[in-house]
Amino acid sequence: MKIGIIGAGNIGGNLTRRLTALGHEVSVANSRGPETLKALVEETGAKAVTVPEAARGAQVVVVTVPLKNVPDLPAGLFDGAAEGLAVIDTGNYYPKERDGRINAIEDGGLTESRWTEQHIGHPVVKVFNGTYAQDLLDRPLPAGAPERLAVPVAGDDEAAKRVVRELVDELGFNTVDAGGIDESWRQQPATPVYGLRAGVAAVTRALAEASPERPAAHRA
Repeated sequence: MKIGIIGAGNIGGNLTRRLTALGHEVSVANSRGPETLKALVEETGAKAVTVPEAARGAQVVVVTVPLKNVPDLPAGLFDGAAEGLAVIDTGNYYPKERDGRINAIEDGGLTESRWTEQHIGHPVVKVFNGTYAQDLLDRPLPAGAPERLAVPVAGDDEAAKRVVRELVDELGFNTVDAGGIDESWRQQPATPVYGLRAGVAAVTRALAEASPERPAAHRA
């Protein structure tokens, strides 16, 4: 599968490592330019590209950048992507630590991923936003393994969600359908499932126990 990764931080870098090891054709981009990705390219065999090039011909694109940088992504980013493109959003809103106040999230009632969708102009599938980056390398297990971790997956496009869930399974993790993007508050920071290392039953229970009220510590 041809996969583009936009953002080469902890999550983006480790997804590049895992997906190339699984045999996927991975292009990776960051805001600083392809020349800054030399070490990751040499390690993984991925191709370093510019941000607009990362989506060209891609069947899956992972957007894993700070939320405050989402509006800076180029317009028409996905125009050259493959038909049926699935876009993965791993983002989280950290108003105090990093992103500043985003009124549409704070006051407008938008989930973080719905806000991201509106800026990038394409539906997203939210996954891995509460996953520890190192777990992508250290904790994958084969299907059926009793200790296999599960992650929630939210999205409105059922076909795209199916593609993403199959990819997550290939990466060595189970998935739990967390509903549509308007329900993705259930996996945002400070919810029971955020950062939870557990199987399907516990993840399902944590999603059900979530509250839509954003805690004061996670508000601007």
